[in-house]
Amino acid sequence: MLKNLLLSAFLLLSLTAAGPNYSFKIAKLHYGGGGDWYANKTSLPNLIQFCNQTLKTNIAPEEATVELDAPELLTYPFIHMTGHGNVTFTASEAKNLRRYLIGGGFLHIDDNYGLDKFIRPEMKKVFPELEFVELPFSHPVYHQKFSFPRGLPKVHEHEGKRAQGFGLLYKDRLVCFYSYECDLGNGWEDIGTYPEDTPAAHDAALRMGANLVAYALTQN
Repeated sequence: MLKNLLLSAFLLLSLTAAGPNYSFKIAKLHYGGGGDWYANKTSLPNLIQFCNQTLKTNIAPEEATVELDAPELLTYPFIHMTGHGNVTFTASEAKNLRRYLIGGGFLHIDDNYGLDKFIRPEMKKVFPELEFVELPFSHPVYHQKFSFPRGLPKVHEHEGKRAQGFGLLYKDRLVCFYSYECDLGNGWEDIGTYPEDTPAAHDAALRMGANLVAYALTQN
């Protein structure tokens, strides 16, 4: 009952913040430490447009930018984080992010190559009792509007490792999805941004991104 009340309040705040013409906004996380949190300029607008077309959502077309200590953090049901470099959460930021995620929010972390060694210890500040676990391909996040029976699509090769989807599960609820060795955000960008990317890879990345948004909005 308490979780349902928190989610209802969360969605009401989202509706209020989005303005009269849209149901809600999604946000990109502006974090400290010097990493390029601002990477992939066209990715979220393209994902939003795709979600509005295929999921029939009514998301504001331009993403917001939010910091972890900002009061408006709680108004966004979906927050995207990306980058290549260093990440630092202060104690108060980690506490606020934990409050956000426990209260019904959802964080997607997308490793843009090089983020892994920085983000793992910072997320330990948020949930010291949890570990990232690789999600099985049967997990609902891979089977929303679109089905991915083999898990994440591989957008960029980097070190040639397989794409992996990790999650933080708080009381059996997926509160954070971490896409590793995949580069979903690069896949969402305008076609031609990376000449080697095919339209098929772009479409697969958008479909998986739409699954993440759908999951964040409908999870129990």
